[in-house]
Amino acid sequence: MIPAMTAAEPADLGRFLTVAETAEVLRVSVTQAYALVRSGELPAIRVGAARHWRVERSELEAYIQARYEEERRVAHWRQSEYAIVPELRTGPLL
Repeated sequence: MIPAMTAAEPADLGRFLTVAETAEVLRVSVTQAYALVRSGELPAIRVGAARHWRVERSELEAYIQARYEEERRVAHWRQSEYAIVPELRTGPLL
């Protein structure tokens, strides 16, 4: 039996997500989500008097798609004949 989801579905969350909601969607810790926001890797804005971070859902979706694209390119590179050339390799050959 598949357990029921306890987190809200992304479509139910509205336009902006808190960092905690963003962490739930990504299935990472809140600390990791804050690190993505603070580094600028995941675009976010600060709103309200308390200046809390908010992540727009469209930005989160774009971030996720960009990570998929990056992983796809890395996988293709690893499969290419150039991946074995030491001068072109950036990491260990897998």
